Amino acid sequence: MHWSPRTVGLAAAVVTVLIWTSFIVIARASAAHTLLPLDIALMRILGASCVLLPWAWWLTRRARARGEPGGCLFGLSPLPLRVTVQAGFFGGLMYAVLAYAGFFYAPAGHASVLMPGSLPLWTTLLALWWLHEKVAVVRWLGLACIVFGDLLVGGMSLLRAFEGGEVWKGDLLFMTAACCWATYTVTVRKYGIDPIRATMAITALAFVVFVPLFVLATAAGWWPTRIAQAPWYELLFQLAMQGGGSVVISGITFTYMVRHYGPVRSTMITALVPGLSALAAVAFLGEPLHWNLLVGLALVTAGILLGVQASRVPARAAGVVQ
Repeated sequence: MHWSPRTVGLAAAVVTVLIWTSFIVIARASAAHTLLPLDIALMRILGASCVLLPWAWWLTRRARARGEPGGCLFGLSPLPLRVTVQAGFFGGLMYAVLAYAGFFYAPAGHASVLMPGSLPLWTTLLALWWLHEKVAVVRWLGLACIVFGDLLVGGMSLLRAFEGGEVWKGDLLFMTAACCWATYTVTVRKYGIDPIRATMAITALAFVVFVPLFVLATAAGWWPTRIAQAPWYELLFQLAMQGGGSVVISGITFTYMVRHYGPVRSTMITALVPGLSALAAVAFLGEPLHWNLLVGLALVTAGILLGVQASRVPARAAGVVQ
């Protein structure tokens, strides 16, 4: 069956938004089951490695046969070592560990605002510092909305920390995870890396570094683990969802979405994720929808859309089709 580019782009957008939304809800729900945060991170890495590493090894073999640079990490990464380490440390290791740890302290509604919602903030600040990009006044206004939205959600939990609450720990982990993913995003932009090869590279680094460290640390008793106590269907689900879905499928569909809609309209589409995931957490996890979360979501979404609108003018001036 031959699908038109429009159909492929629309399908890719729907799948990307659904997986990004499901990731937040399922990761929070997983905190109530057997596995610990590092266990889930291991499942994510192993699930993605089963698909991406053989693919990456095949690509590097072909590149070497043509006399081109053959990547690194025993041929598991198609990118040079320096780029693989830099992108993989933030996008492959730190993001997964920090994000999954955050779900054990804070609800999914907070993650909806503080992770995908704050990504434009961190990405813009890092691009301003590292890539020396100029920021339009309208985008600064959008970033201000994002900051106020984050403060409404995370700031309330920080105030409750004095009463003995621990939600602020999750909020801090979510913000740090978003910063790590923004660092990975800016790294990809700086070096002009193909998104699929970048996903292969960060998976390769996580597999080579995290998996042996996890085995050593859990065997020595340095890290707790509940993998042995988890039922097989929970392990299989996490392998498929966290690794196959959140890393492999969404990585590919996001690439097709950007190719069809362009970066600006793609950002507008993914702006649906904070609101959808917060509503899904209310519907499926029974989380309360307080006024500060509603206002925070509205501010973050408005900030994202203002930032996108600010990007449309220079893109059109340069003749880019959005």
